[in-house]
Amino acid sequence: MDWRERLTQYWHLMRFHRPIGMLLLLWPALWALWIAGEGSPDGKIVLVFVLGVALMRAAGCVINDFADRRIDPHVTRTRDRPLAAGRVTSKEALALFAGLCLMAFLLVLQLNRLTVALSVVALFLAASYPFTKRYTHLPQAYLGLAFGWAIPMAFTAQTGTLPGVAWWLLLSAVLWAVIYDTMYAMVDRDDDLKIGVKSSAILFGRYDRLIVGLIQGAMLGVLIWVGYLQNLGGGYWLGLLAAAGMAAYQQFLIRDRNRSECFQAFLNNNWFGGVIFLGIALDYWI
Repeated sequence: MDWRERLTQYWHLMRFHRPIGMLLLLWPALWALWIAGEGSPDGKIVLVFVLGVALMRAAGCVINDFADRRIDPHVTRTRDRPLAAGRVTSKEALALFAGLCLMAFLLVLQLNRLTVALSVVALFLAASYPFTKRYTHLPQAYLGLAFGWAIPMAFTAQTGTLPGVAWWLLLSAVLWAVIYDTMYAMVDRDDDLKIGVKSSAILFGRYDRLIVGLIQGAMLGVLIWVGYLQNLGGGYWLGLLAAAGMAAYQQFLIRDRNRSECFQAFLNNNWFGGVIFLGIALDYWI
């Protein structure tokens, strides 16, 4: 394998060819930055977070594939991943993970000490998440904590404090991850049952649509509370209304539990997160 092909395999291992995960990680960070900055966050801080999100999402994909290197060959959707297919070695993956984490840490050093301290927690969450699916049927909640941890970091970076609204926004991010990652897990449910991997889709069973719907309602309720706490106006409520419509559409997509449509529902969450951000940005702009 020449160097160009090896770089391609590393690119695929970091999942840069599939940016959906990076966007799902980025949206909550942007929600928090715009609320913390009252619509005008510091440009340098925004840049650090965008680049940090890209690096940490890539690092998370690498360590996830390392943890699942003996599982992925048995799952239809993942059997062709570089580690599962043997095109990248475990040592290469660990070295790549360490390099990505180092670059992300150098970025966060541009911010204040409290944010740097919180970044250590972020690293622990990202590194440990892939192993949770061996021990709990709700690794999706842990993923939400890992993905949402950018929220308290955004508040401390922008304001130097951790107000109560930061934790409410974090709760919404955790609930959201359970929603979209359950839809994602519905795609793999049959394979996961065969190999003994745990997921919320397996835990919820035939009540999956109902439980996902209840969590969607809970998340929107938390975001309504956030809007009340921050005294947000029409732009924000318009964004939430659009998000509620998308949640209903996602329920329509998963109605038959068809693999491809469950995956489409998962992908639709990018637009869900995007319209919430647009609502926040629009409200502050107005």
